[in-house]
Amino acid sequence: MLNKIRNIQWRQVGYFFLGVAALVGVGMLMSLVSKKDQVQVCSSLKVLVEGKETFIDQQDISSMIQDKFGRVVGRHLNEIPLHKIEMELKKSPYVSEADVHMDMDGTMQVQVQQREVVLRIINQAGQEYYVDSKNQKIPVTLKYVPHVMVANGQIKEGYKKALEPVQSTVVKDLVAVVEHTRNDELWGNQIVQLYVNGDRDIELVPRVGEQQLIIGNADSLAYKLDRLTTFYKHIMPKVGTGAYGKVNVKYGGQIICERNGDWFIDSLQMKMNKK
Repeated sequence: MLNKIRNIQWRQVGYFFLGVAALVGVGMLMSLVSKKDQVQVCSSLKVLVEGKETFIDQQDISSMIQDKFGRVVGRHLNEIPLHKIEMELKKSPYVSEADVHMDMDGTMQVQVQQREVVLRIINQAGQEYYVDSKNQKIPVTLKYVPHVMVANGQIKEGYKKALEPVQSTVVKDLVAVVEHTRNDELWGNQIVQLYVNGDRDIELVPRVGEQQLIIGNADSLAYKLDRLTTFYKHIMPKVGTGAYGKVNVKYGGQIICERNGDWFIDSLQMKMNKK
């Protein structure tokens, strides 16, 4: 009998009883929380809207919750469908993330992250929509107009529903141009608009000068912008801002400049390493 007692793994027995005690404790805690939810009421609603855009604000979120789920302040906590409210908020085309939870004091905390738009499209039929940083379409609203690049011209792709992905190569290229240039010291300030011409080539509309800056598509974009930088730094200071009506860097290794007032074209061969 003594040998059997000595052979017992007391450490494992201790772990077993600790595990049982923990399960009992968790069960009691869950029971207390459940009972608390049945008696405690929501004391207040706090809404935090994050993001640099202002498509929606705290009042919009509060109104949406009340319209869809009724007044939450004063209701018992177990009567408030937190998960459903969170899912409903995420349906908004202007919301990328949402988190809804209750604090210990009964405050309902609602945190919303807005989508970031990078480009406004006006297609050839006059239809307008935004494209966000995830290449999804966002509807235009009269409430707020974000300060983003506008692209227009011969753009066929339209808008059918919120958050549908961009399909056409042209619009994807326009977004690529914006993403590449918006934080650039020179081009972020110099480019004020994008235009798709009749040849489906992308043109950069400059802030300074009246030249049509033709880049074609977004392939080898850094290389094309390097050649345009060469034009601004080494060619335009010599000939003046009004000498050329078109500057084309669509083709590799050269800058094609078409002079204003005639059909004479200067083709400047560039010895530049492609990046």
